[in-house]
Amino acid sequence: MKLDKEIFHPCHPKHKLKLEYTEIPFSCDGCKEAGIGLKYKCEECEFDLHKACALAPPTITNPFYNKCDFGFYYKTPGSAMRICDACRKDVLGFVYHCPSCGFDLHPCCANLPQILDDGDRNLYLCIKLSSLCLQCGVKGLGWSYRSECKNYNLHVACVKELMVESWQAMYLNVDKNKVREIQTRIPTLKGTLENHHRMRGGKVNKCCQIAGSAVRVIVSAILGDPTAIIAAVVGGFISK
Repeated sequence: MKLDKEIFHPCHPKHKLKLEYTEIPFSCDGCKEAGIGLKYKCEECEFDLHKACALAPPTITNPFYNKCDFGFYYKTPGSAMRICDACRKDVLGFVYHCPSCGFDLHPCCANLPQILDDGDRNLYLCIKLSSLCLQCGVKGLGWSYRSECKNYNLHVACVKELMVESWQAMYLNVDKNKVREIQTRIPTLKGTLENHHRMRGGKVNKCCQIAGSAVRVIVSAILGDPTAIIAAVVGGFISK
């Protein structure tokens, strides 16, 4: 789909927003979540919007909530604090909300692909985990990506936390040892699955021949720009 190079947006009516590409992390002024890659920016006001937030359709559906109709809101409906049902993080700005069921989704979470291709194999989005997340060690509710054999599992929320920690370490001049600690906290997909099969005494089967780029691809999807270019950029932040 061809994108307009300039748009007017109702939440920033004074100036046009221009489409640009950045490899530097930014905070979206719409949903208040992190972003990278394509964004719409006001050069006069330093106002930024994710592509997903700037071009959000007024209503969407989601395969995980097939009875829901999500409407787009510029701010959370009602006075109570709400959380995104995908990443379990606070909703602080733009949101998709289902009035009948009460579910909420950040715009970028609502756009997470059901299947991610890391270059060799697929990762599948699921609404809850039946196996333990490699980062937090917990299973259950919370959108996650998992491998076909279900032995590599990562909550979207856990990847978000690592992403923010890593950026803070890199851009706030934190001790380099802290950066290395964050970068090695999640094992690569290939190594995890190979170890799993060896521990069971089995051969390293076909599902294990996956490049260690899974976290990079998940991060690029979370940031609203799931492209190979972005995956390569963010790969240096988290997964080694």
